[in-house]
Amino acid sequence: MHLFYKLISFSIQGGKCQRKIKKLNISIYLFQVENMSHRNFSASSGSGNAGRTFEFGRTHVVRPKGKHQATIVWLHGIGDNGSSWSQLLETLPLPNIKWICPTAPTRPVALFGGFPCTAWSDVGDISEDALNDLEGLDASAAHVANLLSTEPANIKLGIGGFSNGAATALHSATCHVLGHYGNGNVYRINLSAIVSLSGWLPCSRTLKNNIGGSRDGIRRAASLPLFLGHGKADDVVAYEHGENSARTLSSAGFQNLIFRSYNGLGHYTVPEETDEVCRWLTANLALEGLRLN
Repeated sequence: MHLFYKLISFSIQGGKCQRKIKKLNISIYLFQVENMSHRNFSASSGSGNAGRTFEFGRTHVVRPKGKHQATIVWLHGIGDNGSSWSQLLETLPLPNIKWICPTAPTRPVALFGGFPCTAWSDVGDISEDALNDLEGLDASAAHVANLLSTEPANIKLGIGGFSNGAATALHSATCHVLGHYGNGNVYRINLSAIVSLSGWLPCSRTLKNNIGGSRDGIRRAASLPLFLGHGKADDVVAYEHGENSARTLSSAGFQNLIFRSYNGLGHYTVPEETDEVCRWLTANLALEGLRLN
């Protein structure tokens, strides 16, 4: 079978970084997977439960250029790695944020016929009716929580992501609100911001009932700031999935949520979107020193 996979690349336009999609023959991509940064962390799903073991790749860190006020873990999409996003995040006018950019495990992905790709969870289909790889989502959420667990107590913590990384960020948001992972283990990180670009909400059908049964969950959902952005021309994760995710989150009690759509934008990000994310993060995390041209 002749397969193609979409990879994200950078281009420079007018001094700003823009992420685009490239189509590469699967044989070329296989070479890139086999030569990826070596894996350096293993975890089982849901912060300690026995189950599949996941080997996470290299983590890249972008240090704050100014006073350290917030730390955000940023999660790439399928087939990408932490390095490429760290290059973009380093260019953003947010000198008070430390960015942590991990690399997902290489695993078979059902959406690509079981071909191994870096992915935060297995993905068979992107829809509200699709089966969710809850074990994979929990393991990735636990890995992110572990990365944030050593940050100083006075630092605000957040999670953001693109595509499959955005879905994982939203899963982490629901773990924070409910106070536990999908498998019931306690979630201990106090989150202050979630950013989802070109993503979707996993386990959306049960979210409202789960939060409604918890007084603390209702309170945390109402106070957690969420930014969701989606391109109307996205041909990988359809715009309607982003829109439906925002609607589901709002109806489940996430009152501090903003959803932004971008005409003509495909499955990548552009300066218009990243500038808006910068302004949103500065306002919601009370950051100093935003410098937008």
